[in-house]
Amino acid sequence: MKITMLSLSLLMFISCKKETAKESQNTPSRDQLTAKDSAISKNDSIHTIEDVKKEYTYLNNMLTSKKLDSTTFNYNCDEREGEVTLFYKDNKLAAVKDFYAEHSHFSSSTKYFVKNDQVFFIFNDETVWNFDDGGTPDRPETIDDITEKRIYIINNKPVQCFEKKYAIRSKGNNKNPETIANKETKCDITELMKKYQLILKNKDKKGDIDCL
Repeated sequence: MKITMLSLSLLMFISCKKETAKESQNTPSRDQLTAKDSAISKNDSIHTIEDVKKEYTYLNNMLTSKKLDSTTFNYNCDEREGEVTLFYKDNKLAAVKDFYAEHSHFSSSTKYFVKNDQVFFIFNDETVWNFDDGGTPDRPETIDDITEKRIYIINNKPVQCFEKKYAIRSKGNNKNPETIANKETKCDITELMKKYQLILKNKDKKGDIDCL
């Protein structure tokens, strides 16, 4: 268990470093989320993709500047160990982050953005790492294969979905992910929303829980 928890902590540390780097590189205009830094009216619903872009930009800026209150719980399900963080603005749920690691070589981070109790945007980032060619037993080379998914949701239905795949090698000379175009894909949020509902069901429990 100590080894597993150490692996999870290491993967979470690496994920946080990658995410910080992505956030510092990303600008909404290059992330297909161009919008002014202002939310739509507090009581208005989201009706258009432009509304999604505006509210996403506003909430993401609040997240990165750490202006939202948050609570956290952990879960452990066989070899899958994760951490869920719920973010609140004015005591209302604004975003959820679900990070988990599995089998030491896989990690997943999913962010749900919420307005008026409805998810309107999902960003999912999955990383599989393996040993790469080159290196030595003492200093092996690694490669991270990363898949990013961006999902626009209106009235609980996905209306547009994008996917981006790229690799990061420890030896360097990597292509800037910002120069890689997103590809539009078919939308399927069934499993992601099942996980979200399980998170909501367990959000007020104290201490660590078993499977989500």
